[in-house]
Amino acid sequence: MEAIPGETMDERARALHNASTVVDTHCDTILSMMRGERRLGERSDKGHLDLPRLREGGVAAQFFAVYIEPQFKPDRGLQRALEVIDVLLRELEAFPDQTELALSVADIRRIQSSGRVAAVLAIEGGEGIGGSLANLRVLYRLGLRSLGLVWNQRNLIADGIAERRTGGGLTTFGVEVVQQCNELGIVVDVSHLTDPGFWHVAETCKGPFMASHSNARAVCDHPRNLMDDQIKALAAAGGAMGLNFAPAFVAPKDATLADLLDHLDHIVSLVGPDHVGLGSDFDGIGATPKGLEDATAFPRLTQALVDRGYSDDDIRKFLGENHLRVLKEVWRG
Repeated sequence: MEAIPGETMDERARALHNASTVVDTHCDTILSMMRGERRLGERSDKGHLDLPRLREGGVAAQFFAVYIEPQFKPDRGLQRALEVIDVLLRELEAFPDQTELALSVADIRRIQSSGRVAAVLAIEGGEGIGGSLANLRVLYRLGLRSLGLVWNQRNLIADGIAERRTGGGLTTFGVEVVQQCNELGIVVDVSHLTDPGFWHVAETCKGPFMASHSNARAVCDHPRNLMDDQIKALAAAGGAMGLNFAPAFVAPKDATLADLLDHLDHIVSLVGPDHVGLGSDFDGIGATPKGLEDATAFPRLTQALVDRGYSDDDIRKFLGENHLRVLKEVWRG
């Protein structure tokens, strides 16, 4: 049987992984909780992650996406977002010995130091704000710290990639949303945006923004991945992108951990080591690259990065410090 890169950890990789703050900027796990399939704090053989598996994988902070399913669009997005947030918050409250909602980078580091997983509340799809900046401000007070402006369809904010035929980007309301996110301290997430929408965000956003779960289009030609000039613009704004484990975004076929790291190599060759991290899309993808079967596999990434010759400092950046730098600037703490 072919060996999986990083299957056996050496002493350097193990120590480095254990000492790092590992941040994953996207998962869709809470939908499984909505369906009553499993509990967040109980180890399961279903899906890709739960709190016990995150802790085993050394993950310090996990972004939980509030995804708005198509049947709730366009008019019931806010209602559905609140229902999903309610389930997430109740799951966090049920397992206080394992997790806590994080509102700042200081929170993430404090929660990590207690041996628990910091949970970050994110919305995937601007339908979740119900077409209102007032709703966005209230959601911020509930703990929202990252907003994916679109999923694949058009909404009041912008066009998603399924609508790229139109050439549309941000609407006037979309510009106001980006500006309000900047004022509040919510990360603007461009994953799923059309290319014109990306450029509108780059022009509008004050400070860094994020592509929470997108790869490099030059390595794998998929519209959900970023082009080289987009990666350069993201980096110029001080932002970061999270590598997505969806096989179709990684390689044309038979995606592996090594293929995923080819994206990282390419991004580093373009903009240096300060603008790429992890955004698994766990529980939002039907399959994973070989070697990254669930959240317990994150240490394999560290070993594979060691094997590729990256320095300890750069590996710590890839595992989480790049994301934390962006979050600290946007969240202002």
